[in-house]
Amino acid sequence: MFRKSAATRGTSLVAGALALVACGGVPAAQNVSVLPNATTTVTTRPTADFNDADVMFAQMMSVHHRQAVEMAEMAGTRASSTQVKDLAAEIKATQQPEIATMRQWLKEWGKPAPTAGMGHEMPGAMSEADMNRLAAAEGTTFDKEFLRLMIRHHEGAIAMARTEQRQGENPQAKQLAGTMVTGQQDQVDQMRKMLERLR
Repeated sequence: MFRKSAATRGTSLVAGALALVACGGVPAAQNVSVLPNATTTVTTRPTADFNDADVMFAQMMSVHHRQAVEMAEMAGTRASSTQVKDLAAEIKATQQPEIATMRQWLKEWGKPAPTAGMGHEMPGAMSEADMNRLAAAEGTTFDKEFLRLMIRHHEGAIAMARTEQRQGENPQAKQLAGTMVTGQQDQVDQMRKMLERLR
């Protein structure tokens, strides 16, 4: 009359096993199921670390790029060479987004955006006379003047970008500077060949 049914004994064994796990009697690793291939996704934000060199780079290069975009826009209507027009379109398509990126950095860093008066002493920057002379040129004369001025402009930008690589702290800014050095040097080499063919 005191014998328990098989079902009752099974229930007691399960309860006992659970109690042992709870008390540490059985290693938890033997009783816990782990979902296979579980991964943890870590979202990282761009670092906010920056120094004065990063700020100067973003401010000055934004102005420098803006001048290159203005020159490229002239080529759309004044150049005679298809190659010059294509190169100008490439410069504009590359540098406009970079301007937006650098201005966004300045906003995130709490630093002022560049003003219209900034940048006249930058390496390779065009003077007002340079811009007026380019705007007055047409056809092959424009092509030659555009290439000469843009080579100088690019070389100035490369010098500024290399300064950022040496002195900057922000990883994103230094990475962009490296991209500029490579991309603009390629364009300088291309423009030198184009100018040689026009002589």
